[in-house]
Amino acid sequence: MKTMIVRTALAGLVTGLMLVAAPAAADLGLINMTRGVTESSERIYDLHMTIFMITVVIGVGVFGAMFYSIFRHRKARGVKPATFHHSTTVEIIWTVIPLAILVAMAVPATMVLVDFEDTSDTEMTVKVTGYQWFWGYEYMDENVQFLSRLDRDSDRARQLGSDIQPASVDNYLQNVDRRLILPVDTRVKFQITAADVIHSWWVPDLGWKRDAIPGFVNETWTEIKEPGVYRGRCAELCGRDHGFMPIVVEAVEKEAFQAWLAEQRGDDAAATTAGADDAEAGAELASR
Repeated sequence: MKTMIVRTALAGLVTGLMLVAAPAAADLGLINMTRGVTESSERIYDLHMTIFMITVVIGVGVFGAMFYSIFRHRKARGVKPATFHHSTTVEIIWTVIPLAILVAMAVPATMVLVDFEDTSDTEMTVKVTGYQWFWGYEYMDENVQFLSRLDRDSDRARQLGSDIQPASVDNYLQNVDRRLILPVDTRVKFQITAADVIHSWWVPDLGWKRDAIPGFVNETWTEIKEPGVYRGRCAELCGRDHGFMPIVVEAVEKEAFQAWLAEQRGDDAAATTAGADDAEAGAELASR
C-alpha cells in the first residue's frame, strides 16, 4: 500500500513538472533572457546559459540524491538509520566543491564586467541625458544633438477621455518622435547622466543598462552587429511619467549613418541661420 502511495506521488510530481515545463518548451524566448545584437550581449547570454546548466546539474544531483535516499532508505524497508553525526571528510568535500564551482563561475563573470568598463578604442561617443520625462542625445564632436520624447500618437492615446484605443496605435508607448541612430560594426561609447532625478537607460538587445545620475557620468560601450530597430525604456522609477520614457535605437549601415549625420548638420545650420535672421529682423524693428 505504501509503495503504491509513493509511486502515485512520484507520477504526480513528474506529471506536474511536465505541465509546468510545457509552455516554456513552446517558446523559450518568453522566459529566457534575450541573446541581443551585440558582442557583449551574446557573451552575457552564453555566460547565463553556462551558469544555468551548472545549476541544473547541481539541482538534479542534489534532489536526485535526496529523493533516492528518501525512497531507498524508508522505514517500510526496515532500514536502520546510521548513528554517526559528524564526518570531517564529508564536511571538507561539501565545502571545497561548492567553493571551486563558485570560483569557476566568478572568473568569466568578472571578465565580462571588466570588459564593460573598458571604453578604450571607441570610434564615436554619444552623450545620453535623462530628463523628466524624455531623453537628450548628443553626438560628441559631431555638432548634432536633439531631444527624444514619447511619440504623439501614443501620447494622445494615453490621455483620459481621448477615445483612442491603445491597440490601434503601433508600438503603443514604445515609440518616440526622434530615434537614436547608430552605425553598425562601430564601437560606440556612451556617456550617461541626468539633469534632474535618477533615470536608467536600458535597451535589452544591447545587453546592459546604466543609471543616469545627476552630477555623475556613467560610461560603457556597445557595438551593434545587425541593422534594425531596438526598443527600451527608463528602468528607474523617476516620477509621474516614468512609464512614458521609451527608448528607440535604430542601427543602420555606416554609409547611411554618415548621410544621416550630414542631414542633421544641415538642419542644425538652417535652424541657426533662421534664428540669426529672426534676431536681426527683431533688432531692425526695435530701431525704428
